[in-house]
Amino acid sequence: MNKILEKRQLSEAVFLLKFHAPDIARNRKAGQFLIVQVDQDLGERIPLTIADANAEEGWVAIAFQPVGASTYKLSQLKEGDYLGGVLGPLGVPSEIKKFDAPVVCVGGGFGTAPLYPIVQALKEVGNKVILIEGARTKDLLIFVDEMKAVCDEVIITTDDGSAGEKGVTTIPLERLCQSEVPPAQVIAIGPPIMMKFCCQCTAKYNVPTVVSLNTIMIDGTGMCGGCRVNVGGKTKFVCVDGPDFDGHQVDWDNMMMRMKAFKPQETEAFHKCKIGIN
Repeated sequence: MNKILEKRQLSEAVFLLKFHAPDIARNRKAGQFLIVQVDQDLGERIPLTIADANAEEGWVAIAFQPVGASTYKLSQLKEGDYLGGVLGPLGVPSEIKKFDAPVVCVGGGFGTAPLYPIVQALKEVGNKVILIEGARTKDLLIFVDEMKAVCDEVIITTDDGSAGEKGVTTIPLERLCQSEVPPAQVIAIGPPIMMKFCCQCTAKYNVPTVVSLNTIMIDGTGMCGGCRVNVGGKTKFVCVDGPDFDGHQVDWDNMMMRMKAFKPQETEAFHKCKIGIN
């Protein structure tokens, strides 16, 4: 059983849970994800990317936003409670290598949390890493101190200008792509629309761009096909072929359309769960 060791609310919309999972902590690599089940016998299986881990202490951390019934129930767990089940690490690890120019990582919303292990791994092999973190307002920014401790530079953007630069992440991203030493690679994790616009920006400058996708997923092993996406004209499965893909090859419109398929049911279940209707 996976005992919850620490629970923190990182922002109004994002929670972090640290739980006991020594086997996963020893074997996980940057970019991999877990399937988490709140209840042991019933309930949805939720794909969540690993936000941090410690092999020596045997814990793993996940960050998530309550948007449906299962993530709401997950947010209500307390320190000392147990998760119903955790499967992982899953997915293909992020490619980590030394680049001759800076790597720019772009995080939006709670997407900054799963970027953290990738940034750590990139720094461990000697890269210069620049982070761009964007949010609607300063109260929704997360992992800022953690990122400042490992990144060479952290650029903050907020839609309302309450912290950092006023505007969206693509403004400093374009500036960096136009600089004398453009990025060797961009890695973007966040809302699909943010990742789409980041890829449109970098495509103009031929900067390779990796995105981490979090589609509808059930089993996490490639059996159900729910997480399929179109990448470069071919069908790929996020759980076994990803979650990292060439962002310039992703059919973003098709992916976003598929992700809305169960939005009404998700919203209804979330509100019923909040007011105690099963």
